[in-house]
Amino acid sequence: MASAGWCIEKRSVLRNDSFSRETQTVPETGCLSIIVLGASGDLAKKKTFPALFNLYRQGFLQSNEVHIFGYARTKISDEELRNRIRGYLIQGTPSEHSEDVSKFLQLIKYVSGSYDTEEGFQLLDKKIFEHEQSRNSVEGSSRRLFYLALPPSVYPPVCKMIKNCCMNKSDLGGWTRIVVEKPFGKDLDSAEKLSAQIGELFDEPQIYRIDHYLGKELVQNLLVLRFANRFFLPLWNRDNIDNVQIVFREDFGTEGRGGYFDEYGIIRDIIQNHLLQVLCLVAMEKPVSLKPEHIRDEKVKVLQSVIPIKDEEVVLGQYEGYTDDPTVPDNSNTPTFATMILRIHNERWEGVPFILKAGKALNSRKAEIRVQFKDVPGDIFKCQKQGRNEFVIRLQPPEAIYMKLTVKQPGLEMSTVQSELDLSYRQRYQGVTIPEAYERLILDTIKGDQQHFVRRDELKAAWEIFTPVLHKIDDGEPKPKPYKPGSRGPVEADQLLEKAGYVQTHGYIWIPPTL
Repeated sequence: MASAGWCIEKRSVLRNDSFSRETQTVPETGCLSIIVLGASGDLAKKKTFPALFNLYRQGFLQSNEVHIFGYARTKISDEELRNRIRGYLIQGTPSEHSEDVSKFLQLIKYVSGSYDTEEGFQLLDKKIFEHEQSRNSVEGSSRRLFYLALPPSVYPPVCKMIKNCCMNKSDLGGWTRIVVEKPFGKDLDSAEKLSAQIGELFDEPQIYRIDHYLGKELVQNLLVLRFANRFFLPLWNRDNIDNVQIVFREDFGTEGRGGYFDEYGIIRDIIQNHLLQVLCLVAMEKPVSLKPEHIRDEKVKVLQSVIPIKDEEVVLGQYEGYTDDPTVPDNSNTPTFATMILRIHNERWEGVPFILKAGKALNSRKAEIRVQFKDVPGDIFKCQKQGRNEFVIRLQPPEAIYMKLTVKQPGLEMSTVQSELDLSYRQRYQGVTIPEAYERLILDTIKGDQQHFVRRDELKAAWEIFTPVLHKIDDGEPKPKPYKPGSRGPVEADQLLEKAGYVQTHGYIWIPPTL
């Protein structure tokens, strides 16, 4: 029976993880416990457990050292949780992996309890400790990873319960780490309050603020592309680049998430986190090394160099029919579309607009980075009207990197045409499975690599950029422009792009190569 005495007695000999211990290189020989809080929710079923399964299937999680615990308020058995998860694991997976699914599910146990009282967490701690003993794990070497697949509103009480009841020793390489999902607050004040509440309980090296865009293959390729290829080094600046677009487009609406989405809107949901993180990697200076702190230092410098966003460089939209959702207020001012220009005040990027654009219910689904270069001086071929050189990184779908350039049209005449140098991942890397972002990031958490996670000062700098705009929207100004579902969005957004200097190429469409 789990009792308060059990928890207090065990905690009395435990010491908190410290910065020095988190950063020591210690062989991690103790068993690993992964605890998914909010285990019965959609995020856990659709993302967290499938990512853990794929890590298990590929050998990154060994059945003789790892055990997975689900924790939630729902009163269900181990087998009921496994049955809820099963369908999400085998979706699209070849039948030969059915044995792996069965073995993986046997690693999962379930504990039911509330998020703000000790009783459930005492029982959880007892179950974890029993697993550690069954693996003959040396005291002080065990590892505990708590994944909070929960709304941010319950982060503080859950973190308090973990701190009070579920910490372990760390003197032989053991650790306790927590993973928290976005949104990290709704504005600067709420984010700082949340950071302070969690920061009182855990040290920064124990906190992993996950933004799944940082786990995407092409996002992780950005540093390699920029700093491992000589020909980019002299081009990547205001002397050669006219503008940069970072775009997220969905061809569907809120799809039953209207109530949740209306509370946050497209800027909080996509731009302030996902697209801004990509901007940092596009704009940052070369770090001293690939150590996580060196990389995150450079990202923070970029954010601190962004000047306040001008009202006239923001266009908001809301697709027609958005308020038909019964969970959305009829007078909602929440934008489902936004285009905004960020300007970085430093030597490399002065005068170059960074155009962040995101929207729902548009005419296509894609996420990409589009770097447009300036016109060629002395245009002897009279081909400027055909379009500018562009370097495009297609994050999804499908993954690709291509350079749009002008070439001679095949034939006897000296005429030019737009074409591309293309690296399409499906064609070039046939048979290679690109891992899901959550797989990579969970593995990084286990390894203790915080490179692809958001640091507290980075989070603060991001909210400082967007909070003034968000407060104006919350106060009812400016009003979003209506646009038809399946369109490009408000026409004013295209006008803003043109005003910023973006030149659209007419008559050229990138077509992914077929196998």
